[in-house]
Amino acid sequence: MKIAIVGIGYVGISNAILLAQHNSVTAVDIDVKKVDLINQRRSPIQDEEVERYLQSAELDLIAVTDGTSAFREADLVVVATPTDYDEKSNYFNTSSVESVIQQVLEAKPDALILVKSTVPVGFTRRIQDLFGSRNILFSPEFLREGRALYDNLHPSRIIIGEISERGESLAALFQQGAKRKDAPVLLTSATEAEAIKLFANTYLAMRVAYFNELDSYSQTHDLDTRAIIEGVGLDPRIGNHYNNPSFGYGGYCLPKDTRQLLANYEDVPQNLIQAIVQSNSTRKDYIANEIIRRKPRIVGIYRLIMKAGADSFRTSSIQGVMKRLKDSGIKIVIYEPSIKEDVFLGSPIIRDLDQFKAISDVIAANRFTRELIGSESKVYTRDLFGAD
Repeated sequence: MKIAIVGIGYVGISNAILLAQHNSVTAVDIDVKKVDLINQRRSPIQDEEVERYLQSAELDLIAVTDGTSAFREADLVVVATPTDYDEKSNYFNTSSVESVIQQVLEAKPDALILVKSTVPVGFTRRIQDLFGSRNILFSPEFLREGRALYDNLHPSRIIIGEISERGESLAALFQQGAKRKDAPVLLTSATEAEAIKLFANTYLAMRVAYFNELDSYSQTHDLDTRAIIEGVGLDPRIGNHYNNPSFGYGGYCLPKDTRQLLANYEDVPQNLIQAIVQSNSTRKDYIANEIIRRKPRIVGIYRLIMKAGADSFRTSSIQGVMKRLKDSGIKIVIYEPSIKEDVFLGSPIIRDLDQFKAISDVIAANRFTRELIGSESKVYTRDLFGAD
């Protein structure tokens, strides 16, 4: 097949590589740097599998900034542009997705379009009616930052938002390049597929919030958090996974998806979804207050990224902690090698790790790494298991 994929982020590049093993794929993005990197077989994101496959796998893959010709020739156009939660409208901002769909349909009115971007529940039906096309479908993604291609090669499940032979063919297309051949396939309506994405991510956020509140309780009452978590996790219905305390959930998906799902509950009674969103804010308050209790003059923020192996700090929880500390009058310095600027949110970037450690009275670290060994007396972290 000839496939165009719009958006070279985590979702776009991992799907492009997956599909380019057996199909002709054109990746489209307005970012010239990303396009050039792909054509040089270099990864635009930090992801070991993406880097390895671009360098060594046989891929029929090119990248362009103008997708018009690719749209005209494509059998399938995959939309993987970013969406975000709009605080003003209390809804997802899907303008990038809608703009791409319009461009594709102008180039090829009968194009088959598969939306991989996260969208609100009911989006696909609305957009089908808006553009007068039933060829606009939805398929949710379940990718981890830093392991996006791995998760596409070893999918936990493949979900297509259409119950039809066409839906089966699309599922087979994603199975074709996967290493795991027995991944469950589920065909649903588009609206149910959209809901699956939001409810799955909100459950993960709930699990993060749960173990964080367990940790807050344990810390307040001078209990051994790790022992309690291990004991709770021995129940096979709960399990010892996704249970490492943190400064809160963050990253690309969980903050915006939980808020989006909450917005979808506008006319539905609920308590839990609201509590999940509020719990994340409460956790940041707790963490900031614990650091403030130590009466530091300067707090060093060790890495803005959410976890090891990632290169993005979009809505990372430590930023919320940092803002609370600054509001209390504490000076903030930041160690974050991935930032080229000298200042982030009004705080200086310290590029020398030894200097950073020396001037910091307390080092706030969402995750503890080997770089911090020797400075344990200064480090404040809730990382108990050395895992994400």
